[in-house]
Amino acid sequence: MDTIKNAANFVGDKVQSATSGASKETNKEVAKDSNAGVGTRLQAAGDAVSDKASESKHDSKAEAHKQAATH
Repeated sequence: MDTIKNAANFVGDKVQSATSGASKETNKEVAKDSNAGVGTRLQAAGDAVSDKASESKHDSKAEAHKQAATH
């Protein structure tokens, strides 16, 4: 039963990581857009940093769930 739970958590964390990664890339593009206002660009840059942290956190959690499911 724990293996199934860990496998489900692994999938959930991988999805959340992918979502954060996509958001990070979008925010990076907004931050680079010279047509966007300074405030918008600064907000997007901050959001990209936050998304990167979230992406890394979910990748780490996914790896831990993967290891737990295989052992």
